[in-house]
Amino acid sequence: MRPVRLMKVFVTRRIPAEGRVALARAADCEVEQWDSDEPIPAKELERGVAGAHGLLCLLSDHVDKRILDAAGANLKVISTMSVGIDHLALDEIKKRGIRVGYTPDVLTDTTAELAVSLLLTTCRRLPEAIEEVKNGGWTSWKPLWLCGYGLTQSTVGIIGLGRIVSTPELAAQSDFIVVACSLTPATEGLCNKDFFQKMKETAVFINISRGDVVNQDDLYQALASGKIAAAGLDVTSPEPLPTNHPLLTLKNCVILPHIGSATHRTRNTMSLLAANNLLAGLRGEPMPSELKL
Repeated sequence: MRPVRLMKVFVTRRIPAEGRVALARAADCEVEQWDSDEPIPAKELERGVAGAHGLLCLLSDHVDKRILDAAGANLKVISTMSVGIDHLALDEIKKRGIRVGYTPDVLTDTTAELAVSLLLTTCRRLPEAIEEVKNGGWTSWKPLWLCGYGLTQSTVGIIGLGRIVSTPELAAQSDFIVVACSLTPATEGLCNKDFFQKMKETAVFINISRGDVVNQDDLYQALASGKIAAAGLDVTSPEPLPTNHPLLTLKNCVILPHIGSATHRTRNTMSLLAANNLLAGLRGEPMPSELKL
């Protein structure tokens, strides 16, 4: 009796337990993992993916033609543990007939919670307030000290919610702007000098989508000159943002390290969905969440 040939799966990072267990239980797969919390170097990714039938990757892994060539003809499925897909060379992937799984919907609530948290943290100047407590700046209660802007009776404009108003109109009318759109050729650099010029001087800008939707040089100028009141970013370009970046010198700019989906429950759910997408694709079954190319 001939032994059953196992399908090779390569995982580009340590993933949460639920996804890891699902892969370990797959008797028809041989799983190799980059055993680190840090991103896999490009050369190691090329080595690891060689001959693989399935690849489970993260949004920080750029799966381009070079990686696909390194994988070879065996590669049938790519499953990304993300809702974003701008790190995947989709045209090349489609040309090769490779199926793609991703993880929409399961992180929506968690990311929405982060957006509201970041908005309130930014507009109420909480990082500044915390720093004043630590450095001795808190001397007494003062009527105008650390005053920010409130959400009550304000207008919130969300880019990515739908085609309700034009972007210039949204910029001009909103007290708070939340960017939640996908990164596409049409949205790259969407929030630029012209956009910020149209915003109110009391407006607060929040980005939870992708860093490249924003021209960060223009954002810096808008914040430093007082053209807009403040900004809160959960995403930047690049990621991580260099520690000497000008935006990090501004008190009215709050920057987080892309933690929109960072709860234990959500990350476990994402990892399990990514694993199930991968296994279903390898077995020729419908994926729970397949990106239609």
